[in-house]
Amino acid sequence: MRSMASEWTTYRTRFLIKARQLDAPLSFVDAIGREHSGQKGDYLVQSSDGSQRIAPREIFEDIYVPMGRASEPWPSLAQATDSQRARTAHAVRRRVLAGGAFVA
Repeated sequence: MRSMASEWTTYRTRFLIKARQLDAPLSFVDAIGREHSGQKGDYLVQSSDGSQRIAPREIFEDIYVPMGRASEPWPSLAQATDSQRARTAHAVRRRVLAGGAFVA
């Protein structure tokens, strides 16, 4: 193996999700008409926008790391304080200016 110019960097996924592991097969059609189906052991995944999908167990467990109980709902931007909204808007502007890449 030839030498690499940079060191290893640790990454995580960009989005927070909620999920529950299926204890039986499940099939459903989502709000925009897409069919989803999964087997026992797969995961029902809910995105922050409320959309749901099924992820195969092998892929899900390779990508996501549990962060503890998801007992509280996500706060909406409408519920945020003025300072939280300003920080969110600033972070979005930084990402847009960077072409979608994260800029610290």
